Amino acid sequence: MKLNDQPFTAIILAADRKLDDPVAQAAQVSCKALTPVCGRAMVLRVLDALGEARQVGARVLVGPDVCSLEENEELSTLVRTGEVSWLTPQATPSSSALTALQSLPADVPVLVTTADHALLTAKMVDHFCEMARSSDCDVLAGVARFDLIAQTFPDAKRTVTNLKDGGYCGCNLFAFMTPQARVAADFWRKVENERKKPLRVIKVLGWMTVLRYLLGILTLQQALASLSKRMRLQAGVVQMPFAEAAVDVDKVDDWLLVESILAKR
Repeated sequence: MKLNDQPFTAIILAADRKLDDPVAQAAQVSCKALTPVCGRAMVLRVLDALGEARQVGARVLVGPDVCSLEENEELSTLVRTGEVSWLTPQATPSSSALTALQSLPADVPVLVTTADHALLTAKMVDHFCEMARSSDCDVLAGVARFDLIAQTFPDAKRTVTNLKDGGYCGCNLFAFMTPQARVAADFWRKVENERKKPLRVIKVLGWMTVLRYLLGILTLQQALASLSKRMRLQAGVVQMPFAEAAVDVDKVDDWLLVESILAKR
């Protein structure tokens, strides 16, 4: 049963993947989520967008650690007053997401995103959530076509999964629309370490899917069908019409890019 009537609860993954994150080091902050973009910490920009979105209700922040949290007065105040809930981060993003999902009632739809999604806007969030509600899927991911990104940001380097019907980039937006969809977080663990290696991610889908991918004949719908079969869920995507939705801050060059984009706004 899909959970259509209630606002989404948003989970924001805000812990660093590893110690000595290069973006945090360049910004001279204790964790990447606190990196200032045009003078405002990335995580606060994400919380702003979610707070303005019509489709989102509660916000749950997973990480950063307590010391980093206290480093930013506005962020610590949001948590202390209960405006934003906070959970201790786990060892990996997938583990953090799973822990946060398990802490929520089963009867609410959940949106998962990341604190380094500095260009996120309420318009993007509402579009993604509205499209997720209108689908018949249990779990969905936001994607953007690479040609859209390349046309808008020709110098940006993004991780691309090339399929027969085009190249796609992830948007760090995930919707869990049914109670059973939450088992997808467990599946996420299998591919998490290979997130920058599209071929290895594809291997999780099965050898026939791998063969189709290598031959350049695997379509997006075929990949989703295989993924659905593996998870025993209906998996889908929301194709985002915003190039900015696929730009997160993984590297120092990304940080400079998002600063330049926001400066032009």
